[in-house]
Amino acid sequence: MDLIKKGSETAKAGFQNEIDVVNTFNDWKTSKLAQDWLVAMGYKLDDIEYVKAEKIKGTYKADIQVQVRITIKLKSLVDCQNIQVKLVSNEKGYNQVDKRWLKNYKEMWDIPDDVYKILQHYTGELPPYTKNTKDKRRMFVNEMTDIDQHKLVWWVSENQYLIVSDILKGRGKFSAEWVLVIQKVGLLKWVLKPINVVMNYYSKGGVSITPSGNIKIGRITIQRKGGDNGRPTANMLQFKLDPTELFLI
Repeated sequence: MDLIKKGSETAKAGFQNEIDVVNTFNDWKTSKLAQDWLVAMGYKLDDIEYVKAEKIKGTYKADIQVQVRITIKLKSLVDCQNIQVKLVSNEKGYNQVDKRWLKNYKEMWDIPDDVYKILQHYTGELPPYTKNTKDKRRMFVNEMTDIDQHKLVWWVSENQYLIVSDILKGRGKFSAEWVLVIQKVGLLKWVLKPINVVMNYYSKGGVSITPSGNIKIGRITIQRKGGDNGRPTANMLQFKLDPTELFLI
């Protein structure tokens, strides 16, 4: 069974938000697009009695992530799938997949105090401990001591699977099982992949320090959020990736 499904068709009304994805699934009997999605998920259309899609309320992972819950009535059972939707308006480019305060990540991943302090210097919760940094408010990883760089890379490497799972899949009954990327550039283009395929792809490549002084886990970049006109929220930690890369695998 080919779980990797790609497709394209002319966007008539387009997809403005995730509710349009929900409505498309609910119109599955007449929507060729929804039928293609269901087939890509491994369903036989003749076996489906009904499809009920709805947007999940609340935040179960990153605040910009949206999951669509699909209940499919088969001949003998009800199957539920959670789909994470990414709407992309560019040919390619980084998208934020998770953003939180450091203290929240510390609770989630039991970050040791010494590593937590390094991350505080990185995000700007604590000021630089050396002179002549590029930004007087915070430190980039390559501006830290060799010991601190090694500690941070080692800890991220040791917890790589947990980190990738939490930022891409999430936890609990609303954790994502599929990722649907819809590219709204010219012809509507989409790709639908199982979450394990997505996690394996973006985590591949190990942990490294980038030339600009950030951290990468495979194809995922860890950054200080920044911006926000200097408000405290600029000191949050974020994870970014390019969802359009899923069209290449």
